Amino acid sequence: MRHDSGHAARSAFRQQSHPGCFACGPANGHGLGLEFHLREGGIVEASFACRGAFEGYPATLHGGIICTLLDGAMTNCLFAHGHAAVTAELKVRFRHPVVTERPACVRAWIASSLRPLHELAAELLQDERVVATAKGKFLEKSTRGIFASKR
Repeated sequence: MRHDSGHAARSAFRQQSHPGCFACGPANGHGLGLEFHLREGGIVEASFACRGAFEGYPATLHGGIICTLLDGAMTNCLFAHGHAAVTAELKVRFRHPVVTERPACVRAWIASSLRPLHELAAELLQDERVVATAKGKFLEKSTRGIFASKR
């Protein structure tokens, strides 16, 4: 893997944008603690332990946590590319149950960008199998903290 000299700058941008985030905010001691890394092709990726505390049905990760993982990956992909945006639309497809107490990997990438709107895709993998996918639309925030567009 190549050395990523911009990692510190992107991490600072993410932390400044939302330090208390449930998915990835280091200041949130009750959060998921996701640590995203930029990979080849502009993809971000993080591992997740799928602890039993996040169970829905027995031995199955709760669907809301799966949505959070996918949404968080897409948001962090935008951060990695210098954009701060909020979720405008999220479509999730649950393909297979996600087993608790077994690690998973979540990753996301930009499908298209036409500022202020960005379309992203994400997937959750467990045991090298895609268990959930998502598509999302994200709207950039203005510097004043309000939506950049009134749609």
